[in-house]
Amino acid sequence: MTDPDRLKRAAAARAVSLVSDGMAVGLGTGSTARHFVALLGERVREGLRVVGVPTSEATRAQAEAEGIALATLDERPVLDLTVDGADELDEGLRLIKGGGGALLREKIVAAASRRMIVIADGSKRVATLGRFPLPVEVVPFGLEATRRAVAEVLAAQGLPGDLRLRTAANGTPFATDGGHLILDAHLSRIEAPEALAGALVAVPGVVEHGLFLGLATGAILASGEGLVELGEV
Repeated sequence: MTDPDRLKRAAAARAVSLVSDGMAVGLGTGSTARHFVALLGERVREGLRVVGVPTSEATRAQAEAEGIALATLDERPVLDLTVDGADELDEGLRLIKGGGGALLREKIVAAASRRMIVIADGSKRVATLGRFPLPVEVVPFGLEATRRAVAEVLAAQGLPGDLRLRTAANGTPFATDGGHLILDAHLSRIEAPEALAGALVAVPGVVEHGLFLGLATGAILASGEGLVELGEV
């Protein structure tokens, strides 16, 4: 196991300790969340009773393999806890997510949760969001018109940057579990995330964006010096 993986697993282990018998838990997507699902599976096999709501088909497959009972948000519309990773987070627990392409489902699950705990290695903590490209999920219909409208929003916000259509490993456009596409905005710095979030959701064709604002209640960050907890964990 590499050092980054050890750090992610340490944060995931702390998050698993927050799960108690009978909880409905949102299961995040991504490399750090995979550690959480694996460790939660160990607890389940030891007798812990939980119901998980996965945020992606990849997480669903892993959770099923781990023996975690699953439900949908229609069946469990209010969750006790969601544990997920982040591509970036600032001191106000504002996040950029969506590097794994599951931002829409991740945001829906997070919004349905009483608590959202972010787990990550310490390198994801930043003073100002924007170093990581901001994902903007869009419908395929009218892609170029939507891309132009998103570019105009970014320019109006003082954020001229490179807006790229995400591609899969084979060079074709990356498709989310919902069949949407993702535009990655390379912006460097986002000084006013709330203003940008409001402007992006007003663009026809934009399904969701990777700014998670006011959703995370706490964070567990792992570094070589140990675990750091932010907010209410």
